[in-house]
Amino acid sequence: MASNKFSVIAHRDHEICNPLNKGKLQSVLDRIPFESGGKVLDIGAGKCSVLMDLIDRHDVVGTAIEIERSFIEEAQRKAGQWIIDNQLEIVNEDAKKVIDGMDELYDVSICLGATHALGNYKVTLERMSEVVKPGGYLLVGEGYWKRKPDAAYLEALGAEEGELFSHQENIQVGEDLGLVPMWASVANEDEWDDYEWLYSRSIEMYCLENPDDPDVNAMRDRIRKWRSSYLRWGRNTLGFGLYLFYNTGGK
Repeated sequence: MASNKFSVIAHRDHEICNPLNKGKLQSVLDRIPFESGGKVLDIGAGKCSVLMDLIDRHDVVGTAIEIERSFIEEAQRKAGQWIIDNQLEIVNEDAKKVIDGMDELYDVSICLGATHALGNYKVTLERMSEVVKPGGYLLVGEGYWKRKPDAAYLEALGAEEGELFSHQENIQVGEDLGLVPMWASVANEDEWDDYEWLYSRSIEMYCLENPDDPDVNAMRDRIRKWRSSYLRWGRNTLGFGLYLFYNTGGK
């Protein structure tokens, strides 16, 4: 199975590929003083729904970095005139390479659930602060441990405990980098359930719709193990937070 096939199918019905409802995300975005013509960078932009909404509501100019081609194609179909008018640029490239080559500053940078694209959470905040002008804003969506994860859960995830911090530590990391925390919000159980069951349902439906796909058995086995892990451990262990920081331009 292609490495990205499972994730693309699992997220095929998600507008936002994170455990957040649109209203909660919007309430945090409303804390940012967007201006017409302002430049917004979205790292790991997925289907670009967040950027397109900001362009529609605030008349900003957006740059999206996304490695998954199928997400880009979906975004291009929806963006239409905004791409033609150069109000939305979608870059299909590795985020590290794009950030390394940037020579302009943005008013706002966003990275929702994609800090792995730049390495980890701390590195992402560091790199984002480099491309956001002093007085600009950084909005990051990141997982956190609600409690100490069971060893069996870490094994099921293929993860290590040190890969995530606590909610408080996620805020502290930004403060230690000289950023000023302006707002934080976390996903509740309903949001997690909506995200996980849609994720699971998309795979189950694909398997029912495509019984001749040679990857069906592996996909079905994988999603059922994932769903079991979420219900047994993840729902009470893994959180997801939105963290809004103001960039002072230095410590």
